[in-house]
Amino acid sequence: MMVTISLIKADIGSVGGHIMASNEILNLCKERLEEEKGKLLIDVYVTRCGDDVELLMTHENGVDAKEIHELAWNTFKEGAELAKEQGLYGAGQDLLSDAFSGNVRGMGPGICEMEFEERPAEVFIAFMADKTEASAFNLPLYEIFANPFSTAGLVLDPKLHDGFKFEVHDVKGSRKIMFDTPEESYDLLSLIGLTDIYAIKRVYKKSGEIAAVASTEKVNFNCWEICGQR
Repeated sequence: MMVTISLIKADIGSVGGHIMASNEILNLCKERLEEEKGKLLIDVYVTRCGDDVELLMTHENGVDAKEIHELAWNTFKEGAELAKEQGLYGAGQDLLSDAFSGNVRGMGPGICEMEFEERPAEVFIAFMADKTEASAFNLPLYEIFANPFSTAGLVLDPKLHDGFKFEVHDVKGSRKIMFDTPEESYDLLSLIGLTDIYAIKRVYKKSGEIAAVASTEKVNFNCWEICGQR
């Protein structure tokens, strides 16, 4: 079965400056997503990272699904209204439009999505950060998927031994390039070390199967997330 993991975040209001979203906002967002469990969504998890509300959803609708993005947008909008009622700092600051246009990309929230064929005992990890730059996960991704001193399986496991493909984005120039590792490891490092310009967006197995994805939304460079699957 093809499964999609969508992690969508937004700063919709914070207690005491850029500190954290209130428990009431988190509970509201969780309630709205829980209403869709067994219908639009398979499962949900709502948490916070700094002052960002993080909506983690699993579903079968694919990447950039309108109904998933609309659900997240409406949830954030309702949460922002509650933040205004509570007098929280920066209520709704990551929601840059009053109307949903079919996709939240470019509208303020950060997005991280990946679709894959679910395997037995499938495991994934979501890393979250706040107040970082676009390339915050460059080094961790390289260490996980390209450095055999960190990931011994790159040497020992036949499934990993062929290496991975890295999709690197120029977050200022709207360009991207692919690198094969280990063959082009030096070339990859020459770019991702320039952390103010280049960010790893996706990592693939050589077969084309997605292994990890990171948020590189250009509207706000303050928070970046990554979902990993190995």
